[in-house]
Formats: sequence, structure tokens, C-alpha cells
Amino acid sequence: MPNELQKRDRAVNWHPYTQMKTADDAIPIVKGKGVYLFDNEGKKYIDAVSSWWVTLHGHANEHIAERVYSQLNTLEQVIFAGFTHEPAIQLSENLLKLLPDNQEKVFYSDNGSTAVEVALKMSIQHAYNQGKSKTKILAFKDAYHGDTFGAMSVSGRSIWTQPFGEMLFEVIFIDTPNSENLEELKIRIEDFADDVACFIYEPLIQGAAGMLVHHAEDLSKLMKFCREKEIILVQDEVFTGFGRTGKLFAANHLSEQPDIMCFSKGLTGGTMPMGITTCSEVIFNAFLSDDKYKTLFHGHSFTANPLACAAALASMELLLQQDTQLAIERISQQHTDFTKILQQHEKVENVRQMGTILAWELKTDQGTSYFNETGKKIYNEFLSRGIIMRPLGNVMYLVPPYCITSEELDFIYENIIDVLNLFLKMK
Repeated sequence: MPNELQKRDRAVNWHPYTQMKTADDAIPIVKGKGVYLFDNEGKKYIDAVSSWWVTLHGHANEHIAERVYSQLNTLEQVIFAGFTHEPAIQLSENLLKLLPDNQEKVFYSDNGSTAVEVALKMSIQHAYNQGKSKTKILAFKDAYHGDTFGAMSVSGRSIWTQPFGEMLFEVIFIDTPNSENLEELKIRIEDFADDVACFIYEPLIQGAAGMLVHHAEDLSKLMKFCREKEIILVQDEVFTGFGRTGKLFAANHLSEQPDIMCFSKGLTGGTMPMGITTCSEVIFNAFLSDDKYKTLFHGHSFTANPLACAAALASMELLLQQDTQLAIERISQQHTDFTKILQQHEKVENVRQMGTILAWELKTDQGTSYFNETGKKIYNEFLSRGIIMRPLGNVMYLVPPYCITSEELDFIYENIIDVLNLFLKMK
């Protein structure tokens, strides 16, 4: 029977990615600390997916909380048109020092989708301001860049976007590059390159598509070709940024630099909503003019919110500490060691890892799909064991906070094998 909080929740709330008619009652969480979340009945759960991939340093991090509290007592919000403040200036300065050398300017928004929307508008208007018409967009098949209309348009067409299909703008979708298809991709792009405003891509790993991995060398070659064709490169690091791939950014794996970059999720350590779009001087300069109509007309009420900036600054300080960098290396190595065990299990296929991200597929007779019914069974089984995992259908994955200990990871691994064996018996 649902408890009082669940009844109240069901009466008023509409949850994301949830069929409310058939969904189980949401679990009321009353507090979090480190890798753990605690429900209203005192049960604790290891947050093995960092609460939708955002919580870098664990829940209720004291360092971030203190910085936000201090900022809250100083300045909580100010319009960012015509005004500025120290946290936004400092955050931009600190972030740009970590990014590829060509990134020069920072534009603030409030989530990953809006960071992508800004990037698309920058790319299209970059050409428009120079008297050119370049309105086509190039993207990967199975891409996911967000749920607003522009972000949906550049995401792979699926059942998720089907109700809005006729309202989404035209996008040219291509396969992710590999050694066998790279030349074919170049030939295809060549046919319409003059009309393409930008190429937007998730570097190295496509998260929502099922943690699909492609290689840095192949992506770098494709990026170089697109740059030669004067196609703007938009790198969506909303998921891959801030250490997830084993390096600070996926950009650190690549030999080519993007023109525009998008960030959110781990940006504030999962503390507050914030989006950032950075760009090169070349992009920025196309908007500098005595003609006011060449302005980038985009903004949000909470653009560069001082509290979110303070959280991001504190999170970045933690990220750059030696202890955190060593933790990322440790988690990555533990994942690597565990893949050897996973690969031997007869219920597992397609094991892949990128830094602190580990994914694999549970073999079922339904094939690999977000709507594979096994996903809910897996989810509930892990919840019963005090572990939060949110499978993408039959695709299972781990994206833990960096504060997780080796013992806590081993506990998760042990339960993964137990669950796999359980499903093996059920076949």
C-alpha cells in the first residue's frame, strides 16, 4: 500500500519518462549523504547512476553546500543583461582554462537542452550574420541532445519524438564513424556540405542511446574533415564532461578542437540546474556589429544565476583536487577489472567502458531496446538490494559518484553477478 507521501505525490505530480497509469509509486527520498539516498522508511540506497548522471561528488556535499549558503546570503539572483557578478566571471575564467585553447566565450543557460538550443542558434545565425544561408544540421543516428524542440530535432527519430515528427526541422543523420565507414561518411557529407551550419555530436559515448561507444581517432578524423568544409563543430559534453570519460572532458581524448561546446549535468556537481555553451572567438565575432539585429537574441530568467555559479565553482574545485582525480582513476580501473568478469557471463553481451562509465547488455529474447520489459524487472530487483540502477531497457550501466569507495563498488559488482545469475535461472 502507498504511504502518505506517495499518495500526496500521486495526487499532484507528473514524473518524467513515466507512464503514470502503470508506474509504481515513486519512492520518497528524505535525505542524501555521499553515495547514499535515504527513503522515508529509513532504507538506504547506493546511487549507482549519480541521480541521472549529475551528482559528481555525492549528495549533500558540505563544501558545495557551504559555498552556496554563503552566496545565498550575499546575492541570490540578478538579471544578467546589463549586469554581471563575480561568481559568473570567475566560473567562466576557470572553465575556459580547462577547455581547448580555442574556447573563448561563455554563454549561460539553465540545462543541457537549452545549452544545445543556444549552440544551434549560434551556428545558424553565425552564417546568417555573414549573409549566408546554411540551415542544415548534421548529427549522429541515435543521438540524444535533449527534449526541447531544437534539441529533439537533432536527436535520433524514435517513438519519443514521433508525436512531434512533422514539427521537427530537417536534420541529416549519419552513422558514428569507424575505420570501415569513414570515407563513405566523407563522401556523403561532401554532397551537402555548403548548406550545413553545424555538426552536433556526443563525443565518444552516446548515453541515452544505450551507452554506445565510438573511438576518438575516428571522431577526430571526421571533425577535421567537417572543419575543412567550414562546418561548425558542436560538441555536446553535457554527459561526458567533468571527468566521466576518465579525463576532464571528452575533448581531452581528441586531436581536433570543437568550435562550440555544451555543458550541464555535472557542471554544478548535481546541486543546481545550469547550462553553459562556450564558443570560439570566430563564432563570437560574427555577432559583433553596429547592427543591433546581429545580436544573439537568447536569454533565460536565471541566466548565470549566482547560486548555481557558486555551486559550479565549488564542484570544479573538488574535481581538480588530487584525491578526486585519483578516485576517477581508481573507479575506472575497478570497472576495467570487472569487465573481465562480466564478459565471461553467458547472460551478458557487448560490454563497453569509458572511464567511470560501464555498460553492458542483458541477453533476452526481446533484443536490445529501451522498451525491453526486462528493464523494469532489473530496476526493481536492484532497488530491493539497496542499489539504484536505471537500465535503458536491457542495457545496464554504472555511472557512480566519484566519492564511492572500492568496497561500495565491490558490493555493487557482487549484486550485479547475483542478479545476472538470477535471470540466468529464469530463462
